[in-house]
Amino acid sequence: MTRRLLLSYLGLAILVLAGLEIPLGWIYARGEISRASQSVERDASMLAEVTEENIEKGNLDALPDVVGDYATRTGGHVVVTDKQGSVLADSDPSGRTGISIAAQPDIARALRGRPTVATGGDLLSATMPGTSGTTIRGTLRLTYPMAEVNARVHRIWGALALAGACVLAVVAIVAFTLARWITRPLRTLEAATAQLADGRLTNPPDATTGPPELRSLAASFTHTATRLQQLLKAQQAFASEASHQLKTPLTALRLRLENFEPYLDPRAHGSLDESVGEVERLSRMVQGLLALARLENSATTPEPVDLDTVIADRVAMWESLAAEQYVVLAVTGRPAGRVWAIPGALEQVIDNLVANALRVSPPGTTITLHRSPGTAAGVELHVVDQGPGMSEADRARAFDRFWRASDSHHDGTGLGLPIVRHLVNASGGEITLGPASGTGLDAAVRLRPVAGGRSRGASGSPRSTPAAATAP
Repeated sequence: MTRRLLLSYLGLAILVLAGLEIPLGWIYARGEISRASQSVERDASMLAEVTEENIEKGNLDALPDVVGDYATRTGGHVVVTDKQGSVLADSDPSGRTGISIAAQPDIARALRGRPTVATGGDLLSATMPGTSGTTIRGTLRLTYPMAEVNARVHRIWGALALAGACVLAVVAIVAFTLARWITRPLRTLEAATAQLADGRLTNPPDATTGPPELRSLAASFTHTATRLQQLLKAQQAFASEASHQLKTPLTALRLRLENFEPYLDPRAHGSLDESVGEVERLSRMVQGLLALARLENSATTPEPVDLDTVIADRVAMWESLAAEQYVVLAVTGRPAGRVWAIPGALEQVIDNLVANALRVSPPGTTITLHRSPGTAAGVELHVVDQGPGMSEADRARAFDRFWRASDSHHDGTGLGLPIVRHLVNASGGEITLGPASGTGLDAAVRLRPVAGGRSRGASGSPRSTPAAATAP
């Protein structure tokens, strides 16, 4: 913004200077030419009188001295003719006398008693008749080079240009100082906004300098940011405290319900099991909400992660559970190498997607984790099941919180896919749901590859238990 303000001030100054200096220079140039023309006309008239007097007296030998002396003093060129147009004297030593120039337009006009003053090319000329009363005894042509006049004109243009450059320099200094003063609150506001986007505000914007409107804006932003930080801290405190405060009552409630079983009529055992199941589902929902709140409140930066190692690690952890349901986990595609992801995100993403796929996979089917490195969209990981799949309308709503398909028969909370999408987006990637070939669902995760990243293999990776996952 400083540059734009500076350019606008300089542009306005250039327009003003051009509007003033160009007409001034043009007027001066025209005046200089007019003064030179009048001077040449005056000198030509005076010389014409002198030469006419010499011609009248027959003193033709004096003419070369008269025109030569004038030409030496002024640098002009003088030609004198008689009344027939024959050259009597020429100040140029190489000039020829005795030749007729009566056919030349200015000489012909002067022989008819009409003077001529002309400016053209590099010469300024004045041709005057030498008359005594009504008698024309000869003519005189005085030509003067325009070089000196043009030099004076060029000097004034140069002076005007120099003055304009000095004015522009002063305007530039003043404009830069003014622009920096105006934009200082905006620069500090921009830096504070970037800090607030990272979840902290250590340097609030400067509200003591700049125009009153920007100072007021900086003060309002500081107040808003402070209030927002307070709310975020309160929400983070609630998320951390609620995880302990809610888990204990739910666990106690579940234990009390289970303790009722020996004292209940056998006919009430079904209702008791359903109640215990709902308590477990409520516990998972609370855990999912708290996990989602912690993810949204935490500022994380993506780091290089070996995708192949993570896939191998998570598949190894889920294979035993999948085998109990007679489902096979298969990894296909070429090694994908390293991708950008926030720490721990890929593990949770794969755990949630595999858990969702296991819930809908019939016995004897396969869940495929297919890698597609180096595609136009980046590195892709497809988790494909052979379950019933989802309609296009259901796929469009699958990432909404607490949403579950109307024909769903599992006890999911509807928070798994929202958590997955948040993790993928925070890592700079994208997740989409599409139909698999035949039946089933294809969950495609696209991630940014690390330049020159190579897979290090699955050996030596730390093993961990599957994270709690919930179905959409």
